[in-house]
Amino acid sequence: MLRQNLQQKLLQKLSPQQIQFIKLLQVPTVSLDTRIKEELEDNPALEDLSLANMNDPVEEYPDRDPEDDNYNQEDSQESLDEFNVDDYLQDDNINDYGAKYEQNGDDDDRKEIPIAVQNSFFESLQAQLDLLPLSDKDFRIGQQLIGSLDDDGYLRRPVNSLVDDLAFSQNVFAENEEVDEMLKVIQSFDPAGVGARDLQECLLIQLRKKDHSSIILKAILVVENYLDEFTKKHYDKLERSLNMDSEELKEVVNEILKLNPKPGDSNAVTTKQLQIIPDFHISNSDGILFLTLNSKNAPELRVSRSYQDMFEHYDKTAEKDKKLKEAVQFVKQKLDSAKWFIDAIKQRQQTLLKTMKAIMDYQYEYFLSGDDKNLKPMILKDIADRIGMDISTVSRVANSKYVQTEFGTFLLKSFFSEAIQMDSGEEVSNKEVKKILEECIGKEDKRRPLADEKLTEILKEKGYNIARRTVAKYREAMNIPVARLRKEL
Repeated sequence: MLRQNLQQKLLQKLSPQQIQFIKLLQVPTVSLDTRIKEELEDNPALEDLSLANMNDPVEEYPDRDPEDDNYNQEDSQESLDEFNVDDYLQDDNINDYGAKYEQNGDDDDRKEIPIAVQNSFFESLQAQLDLLPLSDKDFRIGQQLIGSLDDDGYLRRPVNSLVDDLAFSQNVFAENEEVDEMLKVIQSFDPAGVGARDLQECLLIQLRKKDHSSIILKAILVVENYLDEFTKKHYDKLERSLNMDSEELKEVVNEILKLNPKPGDSNAVTTKQLQIIPDFHISNSDGILFLTLNSKNAPELRVSRSYQDMFEHYDKTAEKDKKLKEAVQFVKQKLDSAKWFIDAIKQRQQTLLKTMKAIMDYQYEYFLSGDDKNLKPMILKDIADRIGMDISTVSRVANSKYVQTEFGTFLLKSFFSEAIQMDSGEEVSNKEVKKILEECIGKEDKRRPLADEKLTEILKEKGYNIARRTVAKYREAMNIPVARLRKEL
């Protein structure tokens, strides 16, 4: 049975402007240029002032009809203040961007990093294969083997699979023994250890290429028969099993540690390295900090004057046929999109500056000295309350933006830390505790490294009353292994 009833619901929806701002806010500086170029290519009504004709009068916004909903600033501002971040990727309330601010020039615009021209890892192996006097069949087997190596230089696939690949893809019918023989040839290439099927074989290939001194022979013996004990640093067991004293074992261990466990990495192409471009710069002038935004975050964009004139001309035309209406709608859509994109860029600039300014003021002493001990406990909510925005806004900025200081370039996320209460009642950052842990481990006797229980006692003596499991958590966060694996001879 059909019924009619009235329902009242309170809904919050994201406008296109808000979605655009959300996506732009999380874009790092290194990717912002690409995002702007994509928008310029997609929207002819948007212009870059650095490329546009500078004699053309600059007008970022045409006159807006206050009765037109598309240009009503009050409605736009009201919607920005109302939307819920949880409705879209846990985003935040968006406050209106403020007035324009001055931007200092950035030398990054003019710097280019030269990239060395070099062969890749696989090209280097192929060049060595080309120099060998091989039959056509062996040459194609060698090509298949090189192409089957992973980025670390290992052959992870079984020989049977390679034989099948040769038969199906290259119409080469080979026996397992033929593939094994060519694999030995590949394993003789540089860098040493390439073509190994596991870590043990990789280390043995490298050791057997060295002069067979007594130390090298014992190192081969350790890798062949006692690799598990070696990796777990059971040095006492190795001394008993191999009938060696500590000094001789130390020489053997040093030889093994010189080997490369990932031979493929030695020829990694440098272009894969990611360059960090800071979003902010903090300078110190006689104890006064100055914050500037990277000029790459403040592109000079405007709405195309020709598209504005075109829209005004079409809009004033008395008679409009279907094609003309479609043209007017297209031009109006592109103009709206250009204005929204410029608004989102400006909003992004203001949000970045406001967030970083709050972080700088909160951690003022730290940015003056660069000493981790001056870093105050700070969580996302502390900054969100200061700038009047949602926690997720601060999170988006902190997780993807970098600041350049006089003592290094850091991810904003690294300035956030939890508080630990000392015996005196004072609250300090857990980064201070991590710094002390790092210093204690750095000064320890490597023959008898400090266990987590001992580290806990040292911290308690210094007034930091934390549990052993917390010490273990901090140690793991700093990628420091347990005491047994830190042991040295």
